[in-house]
Amino acid sequence: MQVALPSTVKDIYVSPDLVRAYEFCRQTARTHAKSFYFSAQFLPVEKRKAIYAVYALCRHVDDAVDRHDVHDAAGARAAIEVWQRDLDKVYRGEKVDAPVLLAWSDMLTRYPIKQELPLELMRGVLMDTYISRYETWEELRVYCYRVASTVGLMVTEIFGYTRPETLEYAVALGEAMQLTNILRDIGEDQRVGRVYVPQEDLRRFGYAESELARGEINEPFISLMRFEIERARNLYREAEQGIPLLNREARFTVLLAARIYARILDRVEANMFDVFNRRAHLTLAAKMRLTPRIWLEARRL
Repeated sequence: MQVALPSTVKDIYVSPDLVRAYEFCRQTARTHAKSFYFSAQFLPVEKRKAIYAVYALCRHVDDAVDRHDVHDAAGARAAIEVWQRDLDKVYRGEKVDAPVLLAWSDMLTRYPIKQELPLELMRGVLMDTYISRYETWEELRVYCYRVASTVGLMVTEIFGYTRPETLEYAVALGEAMQLTNILRDIGEDQRVGRVYVPQEDLRRFGYAESELARGEINEPFISLMRFEIERARNLYREAEQGIPLLNREARFTVLLAARIYARILDRVEANMFDVFNRRAHLTLAAKMRLTPRIWLEARRL
């Protein structure tokens, strides 16, 4: 079936297979990453489709692990090894048929994304098969870097930037967003046996894992959450310093994405820190209300 796309988009693509590959990536982003997809709409078409390709790879790699039972680490590793081999073919210039990898092959002709970055991402998603607790924030940062900062580094190559230190800010934004995910999903993760909040922080605020398992929202938990939320906000503030170093056409998209994601923390607070029964999120209407003010701010960067 022919994919219906605007003529301005069709002109960019080379073949019907490539049209379908990028459309597959776009639909993946639209379905599974609504804030990410919303922010990307303000990029030029060529950069937008490259962003979809990056997200689609990340999503399908993550799904490859999640499809296996938490006790089936060998199955998860085998699934990732298939992705690693296929990705290696892409970087060697060999023919691939999978839509995500076909889009990647095309994207790499324009954007210099190092192979080590998606490979590091794959190492990160595999950490969930053998690590269920993190003792310190520094240990958790390794996980955040692998599963989120690598994505920031990849898309920064698509955005374009002026100075190498821009990449340090991309790392910080990835950490901020992943920590936001962790705080939003505490209840969901606990139910599958994972606790990402550092153990040293649980002890510091006197909140026991037995309380976490019961979903108790008490003073120690609220103090813990306020501490972690402030840590995430500090990372967002650090990351925003790098936005003026991006190519101008990408600044609004990145600022918008950062601000929308940071608002999830506001929703956690508004929900009285109930991350066990309520999933903090922003509606499309809320995102639309934020957009004009952030656009004006981005123009001044």
